[in-house]
Formats: sequence, C-alpha cells, structure tokens
Amino acid sequence: MSETVSLDYEIKSPIDRVWHALTDPATLMQWMFFETEDFQPVVGHHFQFRGKAATGWTGVVDCEVLAAEVPHRLSYRWVTEGQRDLHQTTVTWTLTAVDHGVTKLHLEQTGFDSAAKQEIGGARYGWTHQLDQLETLLTREGRVDEP
Repeated sequence: MSETVSLDYEIKSPIDRVWHALTDPATLMQWMFFETEDFQPVVGHHFQFRGKAATGWTGVVDCEVLAAEVPHRLSYRWVTEGQRDLHQTTVTWTLTAVDHGVTKLHLEQTGFDSAAKQEIGGARYGWTHQLDQLETLLTREGRVDEP
C-alpha cells in the first residue's frame, strides 16, 4: 500500500510569482533545504537536488520532470538512495489563483511505502518547514525577482 504527504497553503502572492519561486534555481535555493543548478521546468528534464548527507542517505535526490503546466502544475519524480535501496516518490505542486493576488498551493508527495513511517514523517516535517520558508520569502516585498 502507498502513502501520501499532502499539504495546503494560501500564499499572499500572485500565481506567477509563486510559480517562479518553484521553478527558478536561484530562488529555489532561498527556501529549500537543497541546492540545484540544473533545474528546468521542462517535461523529461533530469536534474538533482543536493542536500547535506546524513547517516543512511547521500544527500542527493535524482529527479525527472513529469509535468510542467505553467503556472498551474509541476510534477517530478523524486528518487533518494537509502542504506539498502532506492526510494521513489512523485512530488506534485498544484497552484490556483485566488482573488487579490493570493495563490492556493497544494503539495502532494505520493508513492511512500506505508511501512516507511520515519520516511513519511520526515517528508511531512521537511516540506512543512520548507513551505513556511517559501511563504516567508514570497510575502516579504522585493525578495523574489519577478519572472
């Protein structure tokens, strides 16, 4: 059986600005735990997120863009290497414009093995912290370059 991490945010920022923060490598590095220099929101594009290595994890996430529907949906395969095997999930961002420059942001990371409770909890904790960082970045005036 497969488990999903699902989070919803309302960010006081226009949809184009939120999309830019999810797809611009320099902006991604301002709010994510990971660095990336080779991200492009193009279906089929392979890229890596690089974070701090930890016991049982290399710190590298291998990804492939699965969907890029500007500015409403972005999805990528997310593959990490654990102590014994590879863990593959799918991250999907869905953006919806709301009145007065507010964007609803929905994140789903699907495909977790239901027995991997620590991995699921870690993903939920990590995404919550990163999305708080994203919201802070986007609601501060002048902090994100416009696309």
